[in-house]
Amino acid sequence: MRKATAKTTRRNVAYYMRLPYTCELRRNEDGAWFACVRELPGCMTEGDTQAEALEMLQDAMKAWLQVAIERRLRIPEPKAEPAHSGRFVVRVPKSLHRALAERARSEGTSLNQLVVAALAEASAKG
Repeated sequence: MRKATAKTTRRNVAYYMRLPYTCELRRNEDGAWFACVRELPGCMTEGDTQAEALEMLQDAMKAWLQVAIERRLRIPEPKAEPAHSGRFVVRVPKSLHRALAERARSEGTSLNQLVVAALAEASAKG
């Protein structure tokens, strides 16, 4: 980690605990739950249940932040989620475009609705 700036050193643990950090939670092969904070390298813990892991993660965050403040290290803040308009453009081969348009026509729907449904289905399987 880099050294903190003057602005960072004036902030306390309570300030950082109020920020919307990204907490990740996943189950290990042994059944325990692993939790970490994406923006804070090395800030992680495990618990027997999801709730326990998340509760312990709060304690781990407080300890991580306290050490970083004491050592005057730079503390990363969460980045704002980008705004999504719900629109994006995808270039596809003409043959795929034709096939999708024909399928949409045969199903009595728009090409847009057909593609949205296919993407939603694929995302759910993800």
